[in-house]
Order: sequence, then C-alpha cells, then structure tokens
Amino acid sequence: MKNFKISSISLIPQLASSWIMLLTTVSIPVNTVQANDLYLKPSTANIDTISNSANQTSIYKQLQKNLINQNKPEAALEISERSHNGEFWELLTSHKSKQIAVSLSSEQIKQVAKQQNATIVQYSIINDEFVIAGQKQTQESELLIWVIKPTGEIALRQVNLKPLWQKENTSSSDLVAGIRGIMGTQHRNNKKIKVFPGEKDILKKDLQKLHEILIQPIADLLPNQPDKHIIFIPQGDLFFLPFAALQDTKGQYLIEKHTIATAPSIQVLDLLYQRKQQNQGLVKDVLIVGNPIMPSKPLQPGENPPETFNLPGAEQEAKQIAGIFKTQALTGKAATETTIVQKMPQAKIIHLAVNNITNKEGEFSDVLALGTSEQDDGWLTSEEIINLNLKAELVVLSGNDTAIGKVTNDGVIGLSRSFFTAGATSVIGSLWSVSDRETAFLMTEFYQELSKNPDQAAALRQAMLTTMKKYPNPMYWAGFILIGNSQ
Repeated sequence: MKNFKISSISLIPQLASSWIMLLTTVSIPVNTVQANDLYLKPSTANIDTISNSANQTSIYKQLQKNLINQNKPEAALEISERSHNGEFWELLTSHKSKQIAVSLSSEQIKQVAKQQNATIVQYSIINDEFVIAGQKQTQESELLIWVIKPTGEIALRQVNLKPLWQKENTSSSDLVAGIRGIMGTQHRNNKKIKVFPGEKDILKKDLQKLHEILIQPIADLLPNQPDKHIIFIPQGDLFFLPFAALQDTKGQYLIEKHTIATAPSIQVLDLLYQRKQQNQGLVKDVLIVGNPIMPSKPLQPGENPPETFNLPGAEQEAKQIAGIFKTQALTGKAATETTIVQKMPQAKIIHLAVNNITNKEGEFSDVLALGTSEQDDGWLTSEEIINLNLKAELVVLSGNDTAIGKVTNDGVIGLSRSFFTAGATSVIGSLWSVSDRETAFLMTEFYQELSKNPDQAAALRQAMLTTMKKYPNPMYWAGFILIGNSQ
C-alpha cells in the first residue's frame, strides 16, 4: 500500500467482513483516497474491483463520519468524492483515454470549482443501523453537504435526517419518488392522465420539504447573483430530483434565484471540461431530429412489436429549432438510424426529439426509436451509442425519462451515460414523461437563448422562466436537467 505524508485514521472493526478486518489493523492515510489502492480485494488488497459493493459504500460512509468527528471536513470531502467515482469514471477513462483513476485532493477540488467558475455543492447521505420495533433496520441518519466556492473556500453543513422517518414516516428517497410520481405519471405516450385532488398541495409540500433539507442549510453560502452557476453533485435518488423546482417557504422556485446544473462527480466534471477544451472547434454541425417513424419490428426476436405513436409536437419542435440554426431537421421517413448515426460524429449540437421504448417492467429503457432503412433496424441501443465517436458539446434528449435509469453512487446508468461515454461533454435529459406541446415550447426557447449566448445552463434557466409564465405547473418546465459542463 502506498504511503502518503498526511494525517491518518484507523478503520474500526464494525466495518467488517474478514477481508475488511485486515484494514483495521493498520493506519490508513487520509490521502489513500488518491490512489488506486483505496479499494480492497481479498486476495491482493486492491479494492477497486468492488467499488460498487455494499461493504465499500459502508467503508466510505464510516470514513467520512470519522474524519468529520476529527474536524477534518476537507479530508472527508476527498472520501466523499472518491465514493462518487466508480464504474462511470472507469468507463469514461478506459473507453477514450486509458487514464488511471487517481482521486482528487481537496486542493484539486478547489481548482475545479475555480476552473468551472461555479459553486459546487456535493451531497453525501449517511445511513446507520437502528433498532426499530426490536429489529435492526438501516435508515437515513445524516446528510453531509459540502459547498466549494470558486474562490477556494470549502464549507460543510450537516443535516439530521432521522426526524424524516421517526416523525414523518418518510425519507429523502420517498420524497423524490413522490415528486416524480405526481409530475411524471400525468403524461404517458402524449396521453394526459387525470390529476387526483390534493396532488398539487402534496407536490408543493414535498418540494418545500426537500428545499428545507437540501438548500436551506447552505442558502447563505450560495451566490447572490442569479447568473452565477451552481453545480450539484447528488447522491443516490437525488439524481432524480428536479432541483429547479425546489421551493422555499415564500413559494419561490430555486431556478428563479440560481443558474444550475448537475454532475455525477467533481472528477467527472473536470474530465468533461478537459474534453471540451480538446474538442474546441473540431465540429460545427447542428443535428436536429424529431418524430421519426418508429420501427415496426421488435427490438429482440420473439418479442411483440412495441406500440407506435406519433409525436407531432416533437416534429414541430425539431423544425422550429432547425430554423433557429438555419439548418434542416430530420423528421419522419428521413430520420433513419443510419443517417443519424453517420451525422452524429460531425455535430457540435445533437437534438433528439424521439421516443425511447419501455422494457418488460414498463420502465423506459436506454434504447432510442429512430426510423428504419435497409441498413438498420431503427433501434439505437446504449451499446451502439457508446461505440460512436462523438465530439458534441451538447446532446439534448427531448423524450420521456431520458435522464432516468439504474441509480448508483456515481450517477445514473442510462442514455445520458452512454452519450458521455461516446464523447459528449454535456447532456440534457428528462426526469419524467414530458408533455409534447409544452416541451416543444421550452426547447424552442432554450435554443433561442443558446443561439445568443453559449452558456447552456443560463439558456436552460431562461427557457424555464419563460415557460413558467405560460405554463406555471413545474411538471411542464422542471423536467429537464443539464448534466456535465454548464458553460
């Protein structure tokens, strides 16, 4: 194990399986998080291969708690950041640059905030075991929030999460799921579903509760100017949260006060920034796709063909956006998989107002439904996307649930991850089933702003504010998130 000249801590026996106990007998330097040797494999003492295991997560949480108890918040931030880097980081680096994963120190984290000219907010949820009704249960215990300013200042705020389940019989994950459920189930395949009485009040209550937990404790640390960027590094189900719609006690939405984006980790944010600098000026095209004729053949042999439906709003959206950039949108029969895939590597901006199909469980999958030709089946899968050689500064996935997938410590496994792996530097995706007409309005406003100012987060914020005036319900304007580089 490598040795670093930084203050050390010892892991405690409670962390334990037989191979974890090996670590409790030695002193672990804080900056072990900066080495590949951070993780532990039973036979070789290299933990990287189990970076997503429950044991590894438990170790990280305990390390963070121990360091904070020792009044070492910056060292705890290093551990938190390392916990956000797992398979996604490895996929990004091995697929393109073959870089070795070496975690960021607190000084390097400060440099990323300065380089981004943004305030970075990183969340870490601590779970503990509690005896409830005579049985051991794992529940949320504490929320750690680090705020890293572009000036280099780092602050830590701690939030007690136990009252959520002790007094209110809920959790942060339950609140996020409830918000998405109310907002997202009202539109499926462009069909509006009846809103139940009282849902609006429940939605407002949940949005305000999460604002109280996630934003209020750090409100004094956030920039006062609305055009200054904030980049949230969520954890767990917080990746599914529409931060823009969080509401304070006065009824003001977060997007009204701040320009926001999200990222899987600070290190991924840094990698995407370096990628953008390297790709500067290499591609110039704008690829706009809307409402292809969906494939009639099944995705897999033996399956039933998927339900096909038309998205006239998506086609209108594509044509309006193409007009802004003085280009031609690919729609209907022209929007074949082969044509689109051929054009993607030359595109600086890729806009896909297309369907993604549901899997057997009824959840939206990471497969895009494009048009068919003699050369293809029309299904653009995540595996096919990953193998594309993209240099796009922005990919917009203007369909249903395109920012959704299996959640891990280091982000969401889904369409957005596939496009990042293929080479994109930022992705805008949706958190629920979005409405056709209102999304067309929002996206047109977004590109109107982007054509005047390349600041993507600012353009999305302004588009949300404009859409909010016409369609006040946040289900119509808060469903899209910007992931990655925000400027």
